[in-house]
Amino acid sequence: MKVYKNMNNSNIILNPILTEKSSTLMETLNQYVFKVNVSANKIQIKSALEKRFNVTITKVTTMNFKGKVKNTTIKSGGHVLRSSGKRESWKKAIVTLKDGDKINLVDGDFS
Repeated sequence: MKVYKNMNNSNIILNPILTEKSSTLMETLNQYVFKVNVSANKIQIKSALEKRFNVTITKVTTMNFKGKVKNTTIKSGGHVLRSSGKRESWKKAIVTLKDGDKINLVDGDFS
């Protein structure tokens, strides 16, 4: 993941995380889950989301996930090739919105 010194809104918020658990959080607690830049802090995440979606955020919670080492085996022409690689570290942000505010993730423009 690239680390930016001068981050703008498109560099901070990478994409929404749409899972069964995040859908439950959206419906019950008005919380939304996003994958964000590793070097972004809570203040930058809050301001970027408020500007992009025109909502009021009351709380931002972040979690850092360390990249795992993964091994792979490839069988090619009777030979077995083994190699290992590393997944990149990433950061997740759960934001709580003010009552009555909603984020439309379909029209969010996450390009």
